[in-house]
Amino acid sequence: MNIVPHIGPVAALVAGVLILVMPKLLNYIVAIYLIIVGVLGLVGR
Repeated sequence: MNIVPHIGPVAALVAGVLILVMPKLLNYIVAIYLIIVGVLGLVGR
């Protein structure tokens, strides 16, 4: 089974629930997402 394509929607769902429970977590989630996207953009997939 290839579960890699499902990571994005699952991560978004988990992040949404966590933000509803702890709104201050939004800053950390956005920061981590931007860092990961930036590193992947520089290194390449």
